[in-house]
Amino acid sequence: MSITQWLIFILVIQIIHGLGTWKLYVKAGRQAWEAFIPVYNAVILMKIICRPWWWTILLFVPIVNLIMLPVVWVETARSFGKNQYLDTFLAVITLGFYNFYLNYATDVEYIKDRDINPKSSSGDWTSSILFAIVAATIVHTYFIQPFTIPSSSLEKSLLVGDFLFVSKFHYGARIPMTTVATPMVHDTIPGLNVKSYLFDDNFEERKTSWKNKLQLPYMRIPGFEDIERNDIVVFNQPADTLLDMNKFSPDRNYYKPIDKKTNLVKRCVGVPGDSLEVRNGYVYINGKLNELPDRAKLQFAYQVELKGTYSSEQIYGGFKRYDITDVYPTSQNSLIIEATVEAAAQAKNHPNVASITRSETPKGIDHKALFPRAAGYDWSYDNFGPIYIPKKGETIQLTMEVLPLYKRLIGEYERNNIVTRGNQIIINDQPATSYTFKQDYYWMMGDNRNNSIDARAWGYVPFDHVVGKPVFIWMSWDGLKNPRWERWFTTVGGSGNPVSYLIPFLVLLAAWFGFNAWRKKKKA
Repeated sequence: MSITQWLIFILVIQIIHGLGTWKLYVKAGRQAWEAFIPVYNAVILMKIICRPWWWTILLFVPIVNLIMLPVVWVETARSFGKNQYLDTFLAVITLGFYNFYLNYATDVEYIKDRDINPKSSSGDWTSSILFAIVAATIVHTYFIQPFTIPSSSLEKSLLVGDFLFVSKFHYGARIPMTTVATPMVHDTIPGLNVKSYLFDDNFEERKTSWKNKLQLPYMRIPGFEDIERNDIVVFNQPADTLLDMNKFSPDRNYYKPIDKKTNLVKRCVGVPGDSLEVRNGYVYINGKLNELPDRAKLQFAYQVELKGTYSSEQIYGGFKRYDITDVYPTSQNSLIIEATVEAAAQAKNHPNVASITRSETPKGIDHKALFPRAAGYDWSYDNFGPIYIPKKGETIQLTMEVLPLYKRLIGEYERNNIVTRGNQIIINDQPATSYTFKQDYYWMMGDNRNNSIDARAWGYVPFDHVVGKPVFIWMSWDGLKNPRWERWFTTVGGSGNPVSYLIPFLVLLAAWFGFNAWRKKKKA
């Protein structure tokens, strides 16, 4: 729904609320009209149920309000003496319409200054759990989100098994677009293997299904910095139509809302307004080699020939001494490795290595698997472009030759109807020879250049798909039994070797617990 439609929907809800509670407001010593005024009625209701005014804010926060609304329905009933388990059940199961029954069919009395503390240990636990979920959901949605590195596309810069904290406020927290969803869960409920959100993912139904009408339009809280070139960014994969990101042959394409597409982490090597080209695996911006930060470790694919045959343990162990962990045997005495230039040069000196040669794909080799998958774009993973990265407010000239680069942006990401008739481009039923972009776009790539499914495969990333900025590695494991202690509590950005703040953190944590124990003892 659009903003206007949502405002109308909220107004209708306010009228329904007023019709179902105005007598209860009167019995609580308020005026009947107060039950009908949007927002103000919620502030007054908080006074009636003896709850703080700021609960009103939580009622209008997407996802959080799914927890708060049932709580308010139950608290309203309890404020008028309905404290039984049956009353609680009816308040929740009827989606608050139990208050209509109390309002018109009963002669309830308002309980002023009632005791709002839970009457049992189970009630106390329930209350604590609910508000822990509310607090965690707010933090997860608007401030910091935990994230796990799922693949080796940034290997040696970020490792598989790194657990990150991703800042939502650096680039501005995105308001959830999916309004009915399980808190703190992305697209699937763990263990149940079912969708965590209400949405019709059939492409044919995406514009007509009532479920999809519940989507909020894209909105973002202003951030305090822009995405800069070479920032590591978490974002939703723009072209994600997979039910499971690990299964590349689904039974059909799954249309997903933006905020429920697969989360990915890559390095932003191109920002709006840049001209970008990949030459021999290296990125050039506006004709100049892109200078990466010193913590970035580029890896390339190398063909390795061995002297003789060896077991898997000998092969993996031999290369691990050079910090080469991506090893893929192709025959008894040859294999492919992903390695930095320095590591590959060192590995050449191993007595069991006959030769190491970089594997580089010339243009035209794998262009059918690459963006934009159109005739005339005979690019490869190692030799790609040049392309222009669109900037909000800038206008490009549209021709049939450049249209494959921008058709998805204009049609899918900026929601226009774009078709071609012969050599003519039609946008929203009007002939078009130019187009002005409505948002910024970015080019995201992995540092593991030959083992990364990135923008070279699916193209530009719109700003409305950006999730946040990784800022901290709070835990790192190389498998279940091997913690990487040197990476615990290290920053993602910065220069020089990462410094672990684990020991200072543990010292501060011990000091905090010690102080609390001393304070309690002193009070006793």
